[in-house]
Amino acid sequence: VQLQASGGGSVRAGGSLKLSCAASRIILSEFVKSRMGWYRQAPGKQRELVAELTSGGSTNYQDSVKGRFTISRDNAKKRVYLQMNNMEPEDAAVYYCNVEAGSGNYWGRGTLVTVSS
Repeated sequence: VQLQASGGGSVRAGGSLKLSCAASRIILSEFVKSRMGWYRQAPGKQRELVAELTSGGSTNYQDSVKGRFTISRDNAKKRVYLQMNNMEPEDAAVYYCNVEAGSGNYWGRGTLVTVSS
């Protein structure tokens, strides 16, 4: 399984970005059953969970992003998204997508998000 994240960039505080993660080398039936997650890692900090989405549609968000970020998936396109609104300087980090599939746990390379105040 390969994951390619995109959509990172620079934004001012209060702005929005939408991250996208495309999965390849995974059959659709396995993708549909997978748990998806977005994590982030800021300089000097540990990687942390931002949002996750189960195959059944349940979501879980880090408290600091609740009400601002939304995770979603398009199974037909084998993509997972993270819509980030009302962004804050504390949201600046490298964002990684993660897929927990039946065949294993997979990570993308990460996409950099910077937020200026």
